[in-house]
Amino acid sequence: MKGKKILVAAVAAGALLLSACSGGSTGGTGDGGGDGGLIGVAMPTKSSERWIQDGNAVKAALEEQGYTVDLQYAEDDIPTQVSQIENMITKGAEALIVASIDGTTLTEVLQNAADSDIPVIAYDRLIRDSENVNYYASFDNFLVGQQQAWSVLNGLGLTELDGTAIAGAPAGPFNIELFAGSPDDNNATFFFNGAMDVLQPLIDDGTLVVKSGQTDFQQVATLRWDGETAQSRMEDILTATYSDGTQVDAILSPYDGISRGIISALTDAGYAVGAEWPIISGQDAELDSVKAINRGEQYATIFKDTRQLAQVSVDMAVALLNDEEPEVNNTTDYDNGVKVVPSYLLDPVIVVKDNITEVLVDSDYWTADEVAG
Repeated sequence: MKGKKILVAAVAAGALLLSACSGGSTGGTGDGGGDGGLIGVAMPTKSSERWIQDGNAVKAALEEQGYTVDLQYAEDDIPTQVSQIENMITKGAEALIVASIDGTTLTEVLQNAADSDIPVIAYDRLIRDSENVNYYASFDNFLVGQQQAWSVLNGLGLTELDGTAIAGAPAGPFNIELFAGSPDDNNATFFFNGAMDVLQPLIDDGTLVVKSGQTDFQQVATLRWDGETAQSRMEDILTATYSDGTQVDAILSPYDGISRGIISALTDAGYAVGAEWPIISGQDAELDSVKAINRGEQYATIFKDTRQLAQVSVDMAVALLNDEEPEVNNTTDYDNGVKVVPSYLLDPVIVVKDNITEVLVDSDYWTADEVAG
């Protein structure tokens, strides 16, 4: 790999231990915890390990403060998530923490929550088109996109991981293909816009070439962040654009599951890890992708410590229930179409092969055995 100096990033210590994942209907874990009142936690799916970790971390943090928790997973089915939230309201939830599947589809059920004086925390994905969203807990998602782009440029030898230009960097041109997240997830546009803020000048000056010509968000979006969908699109690009013997040098991927689909497409097309293997970004530090980074298949991922995010969302909910004002650090950027939702944004961290131990193992997010397994 052609990566240069590694960004050293500090990860907050003392993060919450993740509780074990238990079974339940439609991926739900049911109620559990103490006598401080019921809080509903709606998560999108168990198909991504990050959402399992998010749900467990939120549940553990709430139970630590004495609350009973109704944690449900909707398996990316919008009517199921709406029904789950309706049931939480009916059961007397005092607050809701919601990671939406489609942030535009919850207006009616959140009005029901507001009518019952139930505060709502949007978790990592902004809930759109509703005035009944009290607060938003997430990461600096524009920065996440910039970091994904910087990791690609770092792998090509053009910049450091913080975006600083490298003296004497190769002139290119480099062939790059672009992938974005799900168009119904507000975060996907933040990631893509952040990445293009970095990449567009290099596309304009010819350093980077999108040989397929697919640069518009709607062209490169991946519904539901689905890895198989991404694999199919990558296969089509390779067949239609690179069958003349040219090589794709880099791929902007917004999520580890999409990255793994891209890797499968490349492998099936005859690419092999080595000097000609493309630089591939990612997000969420999923274990399979951390292993892929170790193997040289994926160049980087973005680590968003779900334990910290869980604690922020829990602190928001508890503050509201105690008639206190939650801490926020952004009151300008997250307009959901009806209101600007006051937000707390955490800092993401770039992970490459050389800092896996420092960022992920030393923080107890993954163990050395898990990473090596």
